[in-house]
Amino acid sequence: MLWYKSWLETRWRFVIGFVLLMLSAFGTVVSYPRVMQLMPMATSMQTGGGELGRRIREGVELARSYRGYVWSQAFAQNLPQMATLFAVLLGSGSVLASGRSALFMLSLPASRNRVLGIRAATGLAELFALAIGPALFISLLSPAVGEHYRFVDAVVHGLCMFVAAAVFYSLALLLSTVFSDLWRPLLLTCAVAVVISVCGLVFRGLARYGIFGVMSGDSYFRGGAVPWVGLLASAIASIAMLYGAAANIARRDF
Repeated sequence: MLWYKSWLETRWRFVIGFVLLMLSAFGTVVSYPRVMQLMPMATSMQTGGGELGRRIREGVELARSYRGYVWSQAFAQNLPQMATLFAVLLGSGSVLASGRSALFMLSLPASRNRVLGIRAATGLAELFALAIGPALFISLLSPAVGEHYRFVDAVVHGLCMFVAAAVFYSLALLLSTVFSDLWRPLLLTCAVAVVISVCGLVFRGLARYGIFGVMSGDSYFRGGAVPWVGLLASAIASIAMLYGAAANIARRDF
């Protein structure tokens, strides 16, 4: 019953997110032939100096190979951004609503920790599907445009995206044990994500070691090294916040 309740509370957020991420993956793959047609024009274009020019040149260089194009468009930009947003949406919302709904939940033969644990497990399972599904879809769809994207690369990038995005899910869930509405956990967690993203733009040398660098699998794409340290740090942060959420629920007076 608790699993079903958790699914009912989050199913539309998950379904909408899954459809949008799959469409994003689809658009990335089917756009590649058109990008290749425009490459001669992009290569001859005068980009100038400065940060913008450097970014344009880097994007053009990455797009010369299919693997670089997929990483720069999907795994370094569109999919992590959308995965972060829907991780926050899945984690936001009071774990135990106020009023009669909370009293009903507390009357069930299940501890508060079990209620929270099932809610967290349901959301993490949905987030895993949001992360790994589009990644695998890119690998499966690539032959349709005459290209090949390794299944192993798709799995690694999908897992990196899941573990890093789980940090934002856990933060939203933690805040949802403090606030009884949907919007404050959602907005506060989004604000944290934006601040981290801006810091990555300012301190570009450290960006690849930050959470969004881990989420994109930057070190794996550039050097073949899975970011184990970043993944471990992200997992520890998520566990710590979920533990904090459980402590908040245990001592909360309904």
